[in-house]
Amino acid sequence: MAKKTAKETNPKRIAYEKKQEEQGEKVIKWIIGVLIALAMCYAAYSIWLVA
Repeated sequence: MAKKTAKETNPKRIAYEKKQEEQGEKVIKWIIGVLIALAMCYAAYSIWLVA
């Protein structure tokens, strides 16, 4: 069997990577939400200009 490196077996590193991944997903969701909200505001503003 191949010997595992310290990088693969360190529980602190594994927990940190998992935490970073969860935080990254949260940030991406917030960014997408803000972009959608801005798009809706722009659409409403455009409709208001035409009407």
